[in-house]
Amino acid sequence: MLGGYAGKMLFVNLTNGTFEEKELSEEMAAKYIGGYGIGAKVLYDMMPVGADPLGPENMLGFITGPSNGAKAFFGGRYTLVCKSPVTGGWNDANSGGFFGPELKKAGYDAVFFTGASSKPVYLYINDGKAELRDATHLWGKNTKETWEILKAETGEPKVRVVAIGPSGERLSLMACPINDGHRAPGRGGGGAVMGSKNLKAVAVRGTGVVQVANPEKVAAINKKISVTMKDNPGASAYGAYGTGVGTGASALNGDSPVKNWGGVGVVDFGDESATKVAAGTFDQKYNVKKYACSNCPLGCGAEYEVKDGKWPLPQTERPEYETAAAFGSTCLCDDIEAIMKCNEICNTYGIDTISAGMTVAWAMECYNEGILTKDELDGIDLKWGNGEAIVSIMEKIAEGIGVGAVLANGSAYAAKKFGKGAEYLQTASGIELPMHDPRNAPGFARTYQFDPTPGRHVKGGLGLAQMAGAPIGDKYEYTATGYLDAKLTAGQEILNCGGFCLFMAVVGAGDFVNEYIEAITGRTFKGQNADETGLRILTLRQSFNVREGIKPSDMTIPKRAVGNPKLTAGPLSGVTVDNDKLANNFFAYVGWDRVTGKPSLNALEKLGLDEVAKDLYGVAECAAE
Repeated sequence: MLGGYAGKMLFVNLTNGTFEEKELSEEMAAKYIGGYGIGAKVLYDMMPVGADPLGPENMLGFITGPSNGAKAFFGGRYTLVCKSPVTGGWNDANSGGFFGPELKKAGYDAVFFTGASSKPVYLYINDGKAELRDATHLWGKNTKETWEILKAETGEPKVRVVAIGPSGERLSLMACPINDGHRAPGRGGGGAVMGSKNLKAVAVRGTGVVQVANPEKVAAINKKISVTMKDNPGASAYGAYGTGVGTGASALNGDSPVKNWGGVGVVDFGDESATKVAAGTFDQKYNVKKYACSNCPLGCGAEYEVKDGKWPLPQTERPEYETAAAFGSTCLCDDIEAIMKCNEICNTYGIDTISAGMTVAWAMECYNEGILTKDELDGIDLKWGNGEAIVSIMEKIAEGIGVGAVLANGSAYAAKKFGKGAEYLQTASGIELPMHDPRNAPGFARTYQFDPTPGRHVKGGLGLAQMAGAPIGDKYEYTATGYLDAKLTAGQEILNCGGFCLFMAVVGAGDFVNEYIEAITGRTFKGQNADETGLRILTLRQSFNVREGIKPSDMTIPKRAVGNPKLTAGPLSGVTVDNDKLANNFFAYVGWDRVTGKPSLNALEKLGLDEVAKDLYGVAECAAE
């Protein structure tokens, strides 16, 4: 087996309570790396077409990457995969912390669930021994309570747990599992899928050693990254204040959405409010200790404590940028303690903070525009910027009571349920947009709308590079974007599937990913081989959606997000993104049909996706070609 892999996957049938171990072949590991690469291969091969996302046929996977447990810096992220109950298509979401490396050390590269249990259960894995245990006593507990109970119940204080809270139990479409108290594979409704299967948690303890091909080379790369970080301003800033270091600036420079994407930071939010939500402003007041994920030299997390005020919080977590922007500038709220309270609600109940904040912002605009009444919002005065109202409505969402039972399923669901407000939705294929504006980084428009996992800012491509200020030319020039967009996307596929953290790039270490994979696995991985691997994973995700009947015309993005109508003030004034041209260029380069979304036969065969080619084109036609 290649270095960096346990060589085994565990398949759990929750309907009958059985287990099956399957080999992770060297060929599969080499072709699909890990994470959602392996996840896409397994779900494409094993899950029936048309499966109900909240039915027993949907498969749910937790998958590691080769960097997990391999002592590589930034190698702490695992991936959740399933069919999304939000978009109806392919879904993946990744998370940091310690769960991924622990699963690998416990002897498995991945665990997949099918079926549905007749009662609440949790899976316990201890050094290769797996058992399903009754979780009736855990049902109704929040994610942090569940972790603490399982530490005591297993007798393993170092047990790593990924668990749903009450929101996942109620099948909220914004629900997500939480590991390590606050790390989340947050997007796409994975928590609802767990809840539909009566799967409360996965608890893992592993003491094994992950074998790598060249440990000396891994250590040498770690040393090079340490040197790189010493002189990198991003490393010091993110190490001190986390992802929220840029929240204030982003609210003013056009990166963060403002006023449900309809506002302008310098006009509607202002310098004073932007300063209030910047981590550097409030960090010293609340910070009690630093937090770092597994084998991370950066340590961008922190534990906070709010001692008094409206919402005292013992030992909570510093809000990430996406959370602070979603509940902050997007809702015109500068009350940082209200934002921290919402963050704690989401972490304990198991709710995606991006979708939650965006859903509140949608409801706010509907209320302020007279679309939703105060009575329809259970008497909550949801005026722009009202921190108390935001917390109140989040508490209802978390408990699933009153209007919260509707909003808990996201803004698109709520608009349909109310029968109004659709004109204010800021969703891509039904999922709320992340906190980076395509009018500022146009490449995000293509990614948000047309990536097989829509509405994600972590899928690479031109948008991520433009947001970071990479020197790649005029970002509003759309003539020949296909090659670079595809190459950057393929590179991000490798980083994500390898189990690495996106912030490698922030600290100037992004170029070490392929070198790490070579050192860990022992196989050559560079140049065309790496590009084709990334494109293979991307194309397999696309093929999953094609097989589910999803066409490019089904994938949507709100007009506001691409500058229609144009803003008339601020740094993005007058900008309209030509997303059609961006999409045309990308589809042409990767060989996907612009109308059907179908990868060409040539593209599939070039990438070694012969089985997919037979599936999508038919054996006879494939042979004839």
